Amino acid sequence: MADEDHDSEDAVVSEKSRAKVTDHKLIGDEAQARTQRLKLQLPPIGHEIKYKNLGTPRAKGSRIRSRSLSHESSDAESYSTSSYTGSSSDDDDINPREKEQQSSQGFKDFCVRNIEQHAFGRREIEIAEQEMPGLVALRKRAQDDKPLHGAKIIGCTHITAQTAVLVETLTALGAQVRWSACNIYSTQNEVAAALSEAGYSVFAWKGETEEDFWWCIDNCINAENWQPNLIIDDGGDATHLMLKKYPHLFNQIKGIVEESVTGVHRLYQLSKSGKLTVPAMNVNDSVTKTKFDNLYLCRESIIDALKRTTDVMFGGKQVLICGYGEVGKGCAAALRGLGCVVMVTEIDPICALQACMDGFRVVKLNEVVRQIDILITCTGNKNVVTRDHLDRLKNGCIVCNMGHSNTEIDVGSLRTPELTWEKVRSQVDHIIWADGKRIILLAEGRLVNLSCSSVPSFVVSITAATQALALIELYNAPPGRYKQDVYLLPKKMDEYVASLHLPTFDAHLTELSDEQAKYLGLNKAGPFKPNYYRY
Repeated sequence: MADEDHDSEDAVVSEKSRAKVTDHKLIGDEAQARTQRLKLQLPPIGHEIKYKNLGTPRAKGSRIRSRSLSHESSDAESYSTSSYTGSSSDDDDINPREKEQQSSQGFKDFCVRNIEQHAFGRREIEIAEQEMPGLVALRKRAQDDKPLHGAKIIGCTHITAQTAVLVETLTALGAQVRWSACNIYSTQNEVAAALSEAGYSVFAWKGETEEDFWWCIDNCINAENWQPNLIIDDGGDATHLMLKKYPHLFNQIKGIVEESVTGVHRLYQLSKSGKLTVPAMNVNDSVTKTKFDNLYLCRESIIDALKRTTDVMFGGKQVLICGYGEVGKGCAAALRGLGCVVMVTEIDPICALQACMDGFRVVKLNEVVRQIDILITCTGNKNVVTRDHLDRLKNGCIVCNMGHSNTEIDVGSLRTPELTWEKVRSQVDHIIWADGKRIILLAEGRLVNLSCSSVPSFVVSITAATQALALIELYNAPPGRYKQDVYLLPKKMDEYVASLHLPTFDAHLTELSDEQAKYLGLNKAGPFKPNYYRY
């Protein structure tokens, strides 16, 4: 009986073994089939990915070397999808200006990378809308009144899913819009396609050349049967081009809304020289922009951008942040929280003292240039990092910019014959010196968070609601309220934008009693702080 049991057990074990062998064979066959399919997708060994010059033309003789893909690569798309912007891949060599495209409804007044991406872009817009409660609330409250009825708006901002929610809000409030990008790398192609499919005149794609960039803005301004009366700008490029090339159109503008440090600086220069012939609203210095977009948005997006592009581990890294304004404060706080040793450069003694009180060393760039692992600029200035600094950086140093303009890092000085540019992935270049030293340059010195990553939709909702209210104010203001100068958004509007976003957090404001309001000399409905108050 025992022998029979033993034979029976052997038979069971044998059956299980055969089943396992069969399973392994099936798994092996499937793996082989997958491998074969993968080989069909990959280029042959040694195939070079063509480097696309998307920025300023390189100096003659500058060497460019592109990374090759081999069978060891995980898949063909890993090269382009390693960053957030992979969905907006620039793998199509045909310039959109040379294409003839139209929407499913026959609409043709646009120029984007690929209109066929519109369904994917629409999903991105719907996702962003879920995280933009304040802007959506403003749309619902004001759409019946149509406060922008008759407004014709030129938009020149980053074209992202969040911007699309703003565009659709402005049209829901009665406006007509034409839109271009303020940065050659930040456009989400699928979002631009979705807006074009919906009938919006959008002229933008990721990877524009400088010539394309100005062509797109020009096409937004100069169109048949189109007389713009408002500008919403990010960096001042649309304002600059219209003033220079179409002064007769510029003089008929009701107002300009500007949201960047660079653009605001340009506006104040125009005002000082007497060339600003229309009122302008400085949204950048609104509390709801400075304290939320500049600080909280950058605090999260700098980490996202660096991780997506370099896969760097932050713990123990020596980081230098040039500039300790709101952007610099956000970057410094985020990087210190992940274990970085953070240092700061500053020209302003007040900001420098803030950095010291926050626990950061304030240094000069020349003092630490050979030690740092990551260099981030966020000053709004030019030539903050020069070729001399770049020559002295250590091997493997990551260099990027969080300011609006690409003038902070002297990237042009790196386009020389003795240096080799090696494109590693989208928006990531290795610059290689003759001795083998290399630095990692992100987005060719342009705004790294919007070029290489995503940004928090909720914070953009705050800024976008501020921009929308500024447009409404300028468009509906009675003659004489605003002169040919630069203005800040009224404090009451800042508070209104903040109140639109509080329900998301289930926040409940305390109300002043009549006695308390009288004691403080305030209106119970606000504004609650004087204009000079620093939050």
